[in-house]
Amino acid sequence: MSSSDQLQEPQAIRPLEVLYCQICTFPPEYCEFGSSLTRCKEWLQGAHPQLFDKYYSDEALQSKIGTLSLEAQAKLEKDTAKKEAKAEAKADAALKKKMASQISIKRIERNKRKHVTAIHGLEAFDIDLKKAAKFLAQKFATGASVTKNAQGQDEIVVQGDVSDDVLELIEGGAGPLKGVPADNVVIVEEKKKKAAE
Repeated sequence: MSSSDQLQEPQAIRPLEVLYCQICTFPPEYCEFGSSLTRCKEWLQGAHPQLFDKYYSDEALQSKIGTLSLEAQAKLEKDTAKKEAKAEAKADAALKKKMASQISIKRIERNKRKHVTAIHGLEAFDIDLKKAAKFLAQKFATGASVTKNAQGQDEIVVQGDVSDDVLELIEGGAGPLKGVPADNVVIVEEKKKKAAE
């Protein structure tokens, strides 16, 4: 058998590297289908000027819209501007809602000297409640779980009176509690009602 008859090993094919937009997370050629085309164009022009020229130069745009009528071009620009305005309004509303949200740390008396601490409102700040409960359980060497409160909303319940310590962790931005503004935190104390005699 000659060496030419033997099968040659195939060359390894390198994976294709794809560039993704830092604004809309689409590849740059699909940014026009997102809701923030103007910001995507600014990012692409600053980060990758060659690609910007390829997709958004005057010649590229003329070849893209050369088949559209003037009315269709005007409508396309108007729709794009409307989409961008709507996306910005939605982002602003979400930010306002997030900054107006309150986190309540409630110290609840169970028996004479037994307490639990309930933390409510963290989900508004995109905190994973299960990870936060696990972090608090490890930090205080106690039990912590995610439960539903009387209103049907999720809250973290930590065994023991750790309300001041939780406030310190939030102020310090420790672990999964990073990014929660300390100004939005309220500490509430709830005592057990005494039975009527």
